[in-house]
Amino acid sequence: MTKQKKSIYVCQACGYQTLKWMGRCPDCGQWNSMVEEVTSPERKEKRSSFMSELQSIDKISLAPEMRLKTDISEFDRTLGGGVVPGSLILIGGDPGIGKSTLILQVLDRLARNGCRALYISGEESPQQIKLRAERLAVHSDGLFVIAGTCIEDLFEELKRLKPDLVAVDSIQTIYTDAIASAPGSVGQVREVAAQLMAFAKQSGIPVFLIGHVTKEGAIAGPKVLEHLVDTVLYFEGDRGHVFRILRAVKNRYGSTNEIGVFEMKDSGLAEVGNPSSIFLEQRPQDAPGSVVIPCLEGTRPVLVEIQALVGPSPLGMPRRTAVGVDHNRVSLLVAVLAKRMGMQLTDQDIFVNVAGGLKVEEPAADLGIVSAMMSSFLERPVDRRTVVFGEVGLAGEVRGVSQPDLRIREAKKLGFSRCLLSRSNLEGVRTPQGMELAGVESVQDLHEILFN
Repeated sequence: MTKQKKSIYVCQACGYQTLKWMGRCPDCGQWNSMVEEVTSPERKEKRSSFMSELQSIDKISLAPEMRLKTDISEFDRTLGGGVVPGSLILIGGDPGIGKSTLILQVLDRLARNGCRALYISGEESPQQIKLRAERLAVHSDGLFVIAGTCIEDLFEELKRLKPDLVAVDSIQTIYTDAIASAPGSVGQVREVAAQLMAFAKQSGIPVFLIGHVTKEGAIAGPKVLEHLVDTVLYFEGDRGHVFRILRAVKNRYGSTNEIGVFEMKDSGLAEVGNPSSIFLEQRPQDAPGSVVIPCLEGTRPVLVEIQALVGPSPLGMPRRTAVGVDHNRVSLLVAVLAKRMGMQLTDQDIFVNVAGGLKVEEPAADLGIVSAMMSSFLERPVDRRTVVFGEVGLAGEVRGVSQPDLRIREAKKLGFSRCLLSRSNLEGVRTPQGMELAGVESVQDLHEILFN
């Protein structure tokens, strides 16, 4: 007598399971995320496992870390210096942002360096991939392509080919016969990712996973998918801009603050070696509300333009719009200017934008935002050769930030001659030749230096 199949309801956001349908997941709080899945209790497959030898931590040998260089410096920088053998790397991003283009270019570079690379596609046919390869000028005998969705069949091909690295596009389309649910469900994504992780650790072959994202911008599937992998990369960008930002949000082999900057062209993604000059090349001449700040992305200083537009509002409730910076941070700084400087901005529409599509999250941008709003409100431009950076507190004080020397050197390299920073950062800072440093303690000092 065979056992009957039973249905369970699984949350597609967190993987919570229940025997009855619920409108809201009691674990993660998501609405309408419960999907029915059929389980087969009589079918049990042996899971692939990975276990190392038992040994004392003092006797574990540290072999020199051999990273695979892709010769795409922006990609290698984001990973911490290259691809680590046996690592599992997850790349997510909006549809059409360039994830498949990026991974195809990476595999092509590695194949040209003597590696055998395998591109597994669950969404496109080999002919479609070939059309993209022709556009990207990808021609390599060491790059192999296969279309398939069953992980067991794909493992057979992996054993036959024995590649040096593998890319799966995308993880949501691959399924295993060990689970009866549909491809892309929580159980399938979790099981397939676990099998690929075991394969990567046992064989030492790095595996790239392309992941879909939800409308909120998070990688689709259970959160455990991000916990399983070694590195999570987000491919960011606005379709209205040609620049793309590759950002590491998790990296077991390097910093999580590094970014890579690319420019989308007809021939694919091109590296941007000096993003500061790109972000500033179209800066307007002597325009009120335009200020340049040196922000840090990992170990790299990047100069970006902060723009502000302040004007009388025709509405009963003035608008506050921020693009590229935190909206709540802008509201806080507006309150500081009203309280500490007496600038009545309650009846003004305020728009703040980071030119070029970059997102600035560090508090060092506070002084730049305040300077841009002051400049626009007073209709007085800030000197083109001036950069500012520092954190602004609720009392109107200007606090120091990390690595001021690195920021100042980058500004000097691009031709800026004056830098406004917190007075506490002046101690121990080496002043480059041709650069004037001015320390400020409060927003009142900032106003006097810039506009008096």
